[in-house]
Amino acid sequence: GFAHLQDGSGRLQIYLRLPELSDRDRLIWDHLDLGDIVGADGVLMRTRTGELTVKVQRLTMLTKALRPLPDKHAGLRDVELRYRERHLDLLVNPESRAVFEARSRIVSSLRRTLDELGFMEVETPVLVPVAGGAAARPFLTYHNALGRQLSLRIATELHLKRLVVGGFERVYEIGRVFRNEGISTRHNPEFTSLEAYQAYADYRDMMDLTERLVQNAALAANGRLQVGEIDLTGPFRRVTMVEAVKEATGLDLLALGDSGDDRKDAEAVRTAAEAAGYAVEATTWGGLLAELFERYAADRLVQPTFVIGHPVETSPLAKRDPRDPRLTERFELYVQGRELANAFSELNDPEDQRQRFEAQLAQRRAGDEEAHPMDEDFLAALEVGLPPTGGLGIGVDRLVMLLTGAPSIRDVILFPTMRERQDDD
Repeated sequence: GFAHLQDGSGRLQIYLRLPELSDRDRLIWDHLDLGDIVGADGVLMRTRTGELTVKVQRLTMLTKALRPLPDKHAGLRDVELRYRERHLDLLVNPESRAVFEARSRIVSSLRRTLDELGFMEVETPVLVPVAGGAAARPFLTYHNALGRQLSLRIATELHLKRLVVGGFERVYEIGRVFRNEGISTRHNPEFTSLEAYQAYADYRDMMDLTERLVQNAALAANGRLQVGEIDLTGPFRRVTMVEAVKEATGLDLLALGDSGDDRKDAEAVRTAAEAAGYAVEATTWGGLLAELFERYAADRLVQPTFVIGHPVETSPLAKRDPRDPRLTERFELYVQGRELANAFSELNDPEDQRQRFEAQLAQRRAGDEEAHPMDEDFLAALEVGLPPTGGLGIGVDRLVMLLTGAPSIRDVILFPTMRERQDDD
């Protein structure tokens, strides 16, 4: 009889002449099922069709499968089942294995690129007293021995910048962060982030670094810089947020907001936006800029685009743009309408940082649960002195989605967060 054996290295045919086998080996053969793990000793040969084959002299049952594998022709096509039972998905769907093999190469490439540039990999706390570094709702837990509430980190930023204060001038961390938010094709509450910080650099240096990291990852994953319709050859397009909004809506927020009075500027933008048919809710000029971009401009950015000049209201940790203090030296990288990276010249003025935190605290008291909390430990570190620093964050899962063509973030996370299984599942 003939059969095929498969492992992580490939697939090989075996051939058995039952009369030549021992009673024990024939018993094993008679009770083999799809999914059993067996060992076969024998000699290599080729069949009449030229297929390389092992002529079996001894058969060993290594592990008996007590649950049947999905049908080898139909595979495992139920998406929910693929996520819940990833072990089966990996066994029967080669395309899923390929995605996670590519993910491994991508993460290795990110590390290799940063290591070659002199960055040091570090590890910072997952359990933190203050969940800062991003606008997100944290998961809360309680430490019994300490008798205090802690949060799972929502970003690694603040601890990494404290390390730069401590003299480590190039640091990075690749690790899990946690945000207590909804689940979608782009969001999983637990995801992998890369953050890197470089002293004596700014947001322009971070653009160059981001481009290099993404391009090297693409080459590691696919061996080329073209991913479907996306061209990662570079240099990536650079556009201000104001320009992106103008391209998408025709509204020139710089022209509408030039009075020097934020209330008047905001009212002028709101009036023009509503007259043009664009719904808005924000109450400040900067808030309206961010809202118009997110609602009407972001999805249009298909090819790699650095969006520069975010408003201060949405950038509490970024340095102000000296040409327009309403804006910051910040960019986000968009590809296929998705934010892939976020970076800025880090705010290193402790007094300005305290004022930003206080403004965020006022928003929190007004009901914004995602406003940045006050972090006195971080402010104390800034008072010691943070050198001019560029910082970068990349969503590793979204990068893997881009480079593998995966439609959902759950396709690139081995064990994504799932809703509770129903009794009839």
